[in-house]
Amino acid sequence: MTEPRLNHVQCLDTRGLHRMAYWEWGDASNPRVLVCVHGLSRQGRDFDTLARALCADYRVVCPDVVGRGQSDFLADPAGYQIPAYVADMVTLLARLDAATVDWVGTSMGGLIGLGLASLPGSPVRRLVLNDVGPTIRPEAIARIGSYLGVAQHWATLDEAADFLWSISASFGPHTREQWLALTRPMLKPEGAGFKLHYDMNIALALRALTPELAVLGEAMLWRSFDAVSCPTLLLRGADSDLLSHETALLMTGRGPKARLVEFADVGHAPTLVAADQVAVVAGFLREPMRP
Repeated sequence: MTEPRLNHVQCLDTRGLHRMAYWEWGDASNPRVLVCVHGLSRQGRDFDTLARALCADYRVVCPDVVGRGQSDFLADPAGYQIPAYVADMVTLLARLDAATVDWVGTSMGGLIGLGLASLPGSPVRRLVLNDVGPTIRPEAIARIGSYLGVAQHWATLDEAADFLWSISASFGPHTREQWLALTRPMLKPEGAGFKLHYDMNIALALRALTPELAVLGEAMLWRSFDAVSCPTLLLRGADSDLLSHETALLMTGRGPKARLVEFADVGHAPTLVAADQVAVVAGFLREPMRP
């Protein structure tokens, strides 16, 4: 079975430098580059299934956003913010020497992609937003905040997988084998057992979010969305508590006029493991570019 290569790139922050890890699939000399970026508490190996399906077409790059996975933790937790993540991705693209990229972003990874795609002269050629948009429901923020940044320890992989499933059932149906494959990279050894892979301080920004800041952030995200001009695919779990159907419909009528695909019996967020989900993304990315 195809496995990725693990690489690192140095990025700048307010206290100095940090290393961001990225998993790379396919031919490193392929000029067609696909960047896949994970959600808030996840990591780059979430995209293994999608990467295997596309690595014959693309050089597929799946970073561990700083503070997660194999990347460094930040000395200053204030750096765990979308603008700083966008800056790290600009550094990554320079390392990859990619003139253009296609982008798949789940939740937070979609917001990072939105920030990059909205910049003048952006290298993003196609954008896939996986269950995220400019308006984020407060009930989803409350749900995520109930477990984010809470230290855990498990004696076994199966114990960890059961807990992670208890907070992730909205991902939709998965076989036990699929769920264990998604769970393993979420863990780091601790004593005789396992702990979560991420810096608990990534939760601080979410806890500091006030209704007033949320309103300002939403306005900024809509401005970014309206500035995007590349072809955009919007994926939504039909039962999502983060991206409402109403917001998704608004996104099909403004900015890049996203193409909307909803998946039944899935909430926040589709994992892009199921064959139908992979087929939708692959089909969009393989479409000929319009002149």
